Amino acid sequence: MTETLATEAAMTEADMPVEGEGMAGVAGTVRSSAREAPEGSESSESPANEELLVREGDVAGDYLERLLDLVDYDGDIDLDVEAGRAMVSIDGGKDLTKLVGPRGAVLEALQELTRLAVQQQTGARSRLMLDIAQWRSARRSDLSELGRSTAARVRASGEPVQLQPMTPFERKIVHDAVADVDGVHSESEGEEPRRYVVVFPSA
Repeated sequence: MTETLATEAAMTEADMPVEGEGMAGVAGTVRSSAREAPEGSESSESPANEELLVREGDVAGDYLERLLDLVDYDGDIDLDVEAGRAMVSIDGGKDLTKLVGPRGAVLEALQELTRLAVQQQTGARSRLMLDIAQWRSARRSDLSELGRSTAARVRASGEPVQLQPMTPFERKIVHDAVADVDGVHSESEGEEPRRYVVVFPSA
């Protein structure tokens, strides 16, 4: 089923209009917001960049609403801007986990298709992040804990630990978690798609 959904999305990507036009009657709702920088800090985004990121989110929302309509799934689409990239999430539908796939494989494919749709409309390469059914949020929490616990184990034993292959998204979370622990560091080794993280004791 997951392969079929990814294939349908790929086959229809060129045919699906992505211009920001009205979407009345399509399954799902779109909510948009631009997250403000925390109090006491300055946003690194210029007004022009912020406007482009909001535009990316709008185009992505239109594209994903048409995809949900195509596969007849319900879902609410939230648009946001955070850490210098557009953030799009789809929640609220009972079938949405089928758009995630094993270890997020279908989600990654849909994210790339959405980025291509955005690039087609804006003319700029997109770093948009897509989450479905809060899979990335839950995965982020699990991987952060994995990074911290592995770092603690390496620090205690003095022996490096190799983790299982991960996507770039997953490796980044682990690296960030390990960086918060003194006495250890991490590196990525291997070739995609079998690239993995190794945690080492610091010299």
